[in-house]
Amino acid sequence: MKNIILHGSAIDKLKTIPENTIDMCMTSPPYWGLRDYQEDGQLGMEKDYNEYITKLCDIFDEVKRVLKKEGSCCVNLGDTYLPNKSLCMVPQRFAIEMINRGWILRNTIIWQKPNAMPENVKDRFTVDFEFLYFFVKQPKYYFKQQFESIKYNSLMRKRRGNNKNKYSGYQSLSQVRENKGYDNLDEEYNNHPGRNKRAVWNINTTSFHGQHLATYPEELCKTPIDAGCPENGIVLDPFMGAGTTALAAINLNKNFLGIELNKNYIDMAMKRIQPYLEQGKLFQKEIL
Repeated sequence: MKNIILHGSAIDKLKTIPENTIDMCMTSPPYWGLRDYQEDGQLGMEKDYNEYITKLCDIFDEVKRVLKKEGSCCVNLGDTYLPNKSLCMVPQRFAIEMINRGWILRNTIIWQKPNAMPENVKDRFTVDFEFLYFFVKQPKYYFKQQFESIKYNSLMRKRRGNNKNKYSGYQSLSQVRENKGYDNLDEEYNNHPGRNKRAVWNINTTSFHGQHLATYPEELCKTPIDAGCPENGIVLDPFMGAGTTALAAINLNKNFLGIELNKNYIDMAMKRIQPYLEQGKLFQKEIL
C-alpha cells in the first residue's frame, strides 16, 4: 500500500499493514488535552495523561511492527499545562516509555519557532519551541547525512589554521594572503557540503487556510524524511491530518501512506496534495 490515506483509527488501520514494509514514519499526534476534534475514538481527550501516553505508545508499537528493520520514526510532540500551572512533561514521559518498549532514541531535536505567537501570561516565559524525537528500531539503520550551511569566515579560519607556522603558530591574515592561502576559496565555499546538521532547528510556523486546527510546517518534515527514507521509499503518517507529511514526501520523490480518523481532513488533504502529484504518481482515497 502506498499513496493512500486510510480512513479510521490509527491503531486499527496499522494492523492491516504488513510488517517490515514501511521505510520511515513522520508524524505529529494530537497533543494531550489541547483540542477536541469531535471524533469518536480520538486521541488526546483522555482524563489522565498517563492513559494518553499508554494509548499513544500502543500505536507506536504497531508503527514499529510495520517499519523495516533499518527504519526510523520521527515524532513531533508538544506539552500541556495542568490546572495547577505545572507542565505535564508529556513529551519526556512519552520518550521514556518508547525507550522502555524497545525503541532507540537517537536525538531530541528542538523545533524553535522564530515567529511564535506571544502568550498572554505574566508569571512565566513564553514557550517558543516543541520537541521532535528521532527513534530507530536497531543500532544500524538507514540514514542519509544532513548538512547545514557554514559561514564564509569559517572557511577562512580553516585556511588560516592549515597554514600554520611551526615557530609562531597561526599565520597572520597578511601572511596567508601572501602565501595564496585564499586561492579558490570562493570555489571551495560553493562546493562545500556544510557542517553536520545540528539539533536545534529554527523553522517558522505556517498558516493553513482550512478547517484543520493544527498543521506543522512542511519544512519541519523535509529533513527527517530526506534523512530517513530512501528514494521511492514509503513514509508513514498515522495522524495524517491536512496532509503535510504527504506533501513533503512527494516533493522529495518518496511515497506516502497516511491514516486519518476524520473524513473531512482526508478530503482536505486530497485537495492539498493533488496539484503536487506529478510523473504518473496516483493519489487514492481509501475509505475502509
